[in-house]
Amino acid sequence: MTKVGLRSRLFFSHLLVMIVGVGSFAIISKVYSPRFFVQHLEQLEGTGFRILYARTYLVRGFETAWNRSTFWSVVVGGTTATLLSYWVSKRIMQPLTQMERSTRRLAAGKLDERLPASEIPEINRLANSFNRMAASLEGVEQRRRELISDLTHELRTPLTIVRGYLEEMADGSIDPSPEIYQQLTKETKRLERLVNDLQELSKAEAGYLPINLQPANLRPLLESLVEKFADQLLEDGPVIRLDCPPQLPLVLADIDRVEQVIVNLLGNAVRYTANGSIIVRVWSEANRLWIAVADTGGGIAPEDLPHVFERFFRADKSRSRNSGGTGIGLAISRRLVELQGGKIEVESQLGKGSTFRFYLPLA
Repeated sequence: MTKVGLRSRLFFSHLLVMIVGVGSFAIISKVYSPRFFVQHLEQLEGTGFRILYARTYLVRGFETAWNRSTFWSVVVGGTTATLLSYWVSKRIMQPLTQMERSTRRLAAGKLDERLPASEIPEINRLANSFNRMAASLEGVEQRRRELISDLTHELRTPLTIVRGYLEEMADGSIDPSPEIYQQLTKETKRLERLVNDLQELSKAEAGYLPINLQPANLRPLLESLVEKFADQLLEDGPVIRLDCPPQLPLVLADIDRVEQVIVNLLGNAVRYTANGSIIVRVWSEANRLWIAVADTGGGIAPEDLPHVFERFFRADKSRSRNSGGTGIGLAISRRLVELQGGKIEVESQLGKGSTFRFYLPLA
C-alpha cells in the first residue's frame, strides 16, 4: 500500500476544505436564492408595483446571472485556493524537509549541523530542540575525544616507566632490587588510582553515583578532618585551622561525599602550600551553608581559573605528575557538589593563594 506524504496530505486537506466550502455555498445559494428573490418581488407587488406577468422572466434572468457569476466565482476562487494551498503546503514542508536532511547528516557524524530559525512557532521550537540536541551531542563527542587524549597521555608515563624497568631487568642491564620493586609498585598504584578516579568520575557525570541525602551536622566532620591533616603537616609547613561557628545549621547532604570533597580540597591546599596557613571557613547565608578552603600558596593564573575543574588540568605545568595527583580530583569534587544541590567556585591571585568554596542547601 502506497503511503501518502505529508505535503500531499496538507494539499488535499486544504483542497477538500475548499471543495466542501464552495460546494456548500453553491448548493445553498441554488436552493434558497430564487426563493428569496421571489419573496422580494412579492413584497414589491404589495407596495403597488405591477410585475406579476414579468415575474417568471425576472426569476429566470436572476437564475441565469446567478449561475454565471457562481461558475466564474468557483473557477477563480478554486484556482486561487488550489494555488494557495500548494504554496502553504510547500512552505510548511520546506523546514521539515530540511530537518530531515539535517537529521541524516547528524546521524552520519556531522555534529556541527544546525537548523535555521523558522517563522512558524511550532517548527521553530522543534528546530531549537534539534539544535540543543545537536550541540549536546557535539559536546559529548568533544569530551569523549578529550578524555581519550588525556587518558592516553596520563597512562603513557607510568606504563613507560614500568616497561623500561622490566626490559632492563629482562636483558640484564640492571639487577632486581627492593628499590626497583618499590618503584614498580608505586607506578602500578598510580595506574590503579587513575583508573578508580576515572570510574568514579564517569559514574558521577552519568548520574549513576549513589547519593544518600539526609540532614547532617558538618562540624564534627570538619573538626576531624582539620585535626587529621594538621597531624600530617611538618613543623616548618603551613598552619591549618578551622574558622567555624560553634553551632551549624543542618544541611541536606551525603556526609561521605562531602568528606570526599573536603579531603580533596585540603589535599590540594597542602600540596601547593609550602608555608603560611590553610584556613577552613564555614558560614551560612540565604538557606545555604558555605565551606571554603583558603590557602596562602602560589595561586592560580587568571587564564587558568576557568579550567581548574576540567579533567587532567594542572595549573602548575612544572609540577611532576607523580606529586600532582591524577588531575581529576577537582572534576570529581565539582560533580559531587552538584549532585547534592550545591555549587563549587574558586578565587585565586597568583603568588597570594587560592580559595575554593562550595555551598550545600540547608535541611
